[in-house]
This record gives sequence, structure tokens and C-alpha cells, in this order.
Amino acid sequence: MLLLTALVLAGLMAATWLVSLAVRDASIVDIVWGSAFVVVAVLAAVVGDGASTRRTLLAVLVGIWGLRLSGYLAWRNLGHGEDKRYQVMRKRWGDRFPLVSLVVVFGLQGLLVWVVSLPIQLAAGADEPTGLGPVAWAGIALWVLGFGFETIGDAQLAEFKADPGHEGQVMDQGLWRYTRHPNYFGDFCVWWGLFLVAAETVPARWGIVGPVVMSFLLLRVSGVAMLEKTIAKRRPGYATYIERTSAFFPRPPRRA
Repeated sequence: MLLLTALVLAGLMAATWLVSLAVRDASIVDIVWGSAFVVVAVLAAVVGDGASTRRTLLAVLVGIWGLRLSGYLAWRNLGHGEDKRYQVMRKRWGDRFPLVSLVVVFGLQGLLVWVVSLPIQLAAGADEPTGLGPVAWAGIALWVLGFGFETIGDAQLAEFKADPGHEGQVMDQGLWRYTRHPNYFGDFCVWWGLFLVAAETVPARWGIVGPVVMSFLLLRVSGVAMLEKTIAKRRPGYATYIERTSAFFPRPPRRA
């Protein structure tokens, strides 16, 4: 199964890369990111010969999360041109960018999807236990918390940005009052929740590398760390926001 999902992901990312060349927009990979997880989870549920309840549940949970994420990013990004991150890469690599993007952007993201999905893939092949125990139910609760944070946080931010009077202001309302990145915190909870659902099967426990990698990405690479490198310069009130608001894990804001 692991080889099959790797090959399918390679094909999906290669096809997305070809589309990106046609439209000259490498940032479409961000839209495909969530859907790629859905492809892996559904494939694992169909091909896997483990307990049907668990592999079906995991496919449904990943499907809800991944399709919402892809849909939201498509709604937010399409029609607004290529993301600045990829524009910088395109300028840096010039004529070599198409080949570089195949490896560094599309190939790497395909690999990350495969690694993060390891608990889902390994659980799909495990036939014991057949039912859901307390660890799995705790995982479902954590997934619900994370999905709620991510969905509500994205909706609150979209509503805030839609108001012209908020131009240049810092979003510090709703969930954003308790954490500077409720969407990333939500992702964190979703993938640790999925791991707990999968980890009641012994093979899936080896897949703990999946949520660990996702946590590292969210905290140190493409999530919090990358976003906050320049945002303080672009948002005059962001330094004050940092002083009173948690970077990741929600907590009541500090008093000034």
C-alpha cells in the first residue's frame, strides 16, 4: 500500500506541476495540498484490508478536513495571481524555475503528504482492534476541536478582511484574541487527533513521525515562523499583538 500511495501522489503532483506551467502559477500546489491527503486516505480505505470501521472513519475525517481546506484556499487564492513566495523563487531561478519547482515545490509537498499520512496508511492495513476504544474517541474529540478552530478562525479572518475599514489593521478578535494562529493550531490538533484514532492499532504507532513532521512544519517552517518574519513590518500594531497574544497554543491575552 505504501508504494501504491507514493506512486499515486507522484502522479498527482506531476499533473499539478504541468498545470502550473500552463497557467504560470506554482501556488496552485497549496490548493491541491489538502486534497492530496484525501486521495491518500480514500485510497488507503479502499485498498486496505484492516478493520473497516477505523479505515472508513479516518478517510471520512481526512476527507472533511482536506476538502474544506482545498475549497477555502481555492476561494481565497484563485484570481489573485501567484503567491509571493513562488514569485521570489521564480525570479531567483529564472529559466530553471520549472524544473526546480518540480522537485522543490511539487515533489517535496508530495513527499510530505505521504509522510504525514503514514498513520492513516498503516492503520488501514491493521485488523485489530476492530472497534474504537477510548484513545480513538479522544482522537475524534481532538480532531473536532482542531477542525473547529481552523474553520472558525478562517471564517473570522475572511470576514475581518472583507471590511475595507480594517485595511492595515491587526485581526485580534474572536479566536485570534487567544492565539495568533488559530488555523495552524487547528491543523496541529487535527493531525494529532487522527494519529490517536489510528494509534489504537500497533502498526500505526510507528506513524507518529506524521504528526511530528506536521507540527514541525506548522511551528518552524511554513507556518508560524514564515508568516511572522515580515508581518510585523506590514502591520504596525502587530508587535503589540505579539506581546499580549500567544503565538500558537490558545490562552487568555496578557494585560498590557
